[in-house]
Amino acid sequence: MAMTQDRPVNLDLKTIRFPIMAISSIIHRVTGVIMFLGAFVVMALLGMSLQGEQGFQAALDAKSNPLVAFCLWGFVSVLGYHFIAGIKHLAMDLGHFETLESAPVAARFTLIAGAVVVVLSGVWVW
Repeated sequence: MAMTQDRPVNLDLKTIRFPIMAISSIIHRVTGVIMFLGAFVVMALLGMSLQGEQGFQAALDAKSNPLVAFCLWGFVSVLGYHFIAGIKHLAMDLGHFETLESAPVAARFTLIAGAVVVVLSGVWVW
């Protein structure tokens, strides 16, 4: 079986442009991984805060550390985006936002709503 020579071959990864639906979906997957890893930090802070009054104060002191506050902001941000994208995926499972016209609109809305969640979570954490 011979291969045809008229197949498009593009090995320059800098020229490949993903559709907005793919970008939204990839970010959804990445935020899921980040949430899994960040859950350990959040659970450690929660466990520390539940050990009593001194543990609660230690957790508050840890939150005042800029690095910990940044990690919490990141965790809340990815949690918010993942939630919004998950709602979109649930709607797609029900048959909505699957056409060529509605899918990019839903992906744009997801990215814009995710950006709003990132800003609001930054205001909330700091």
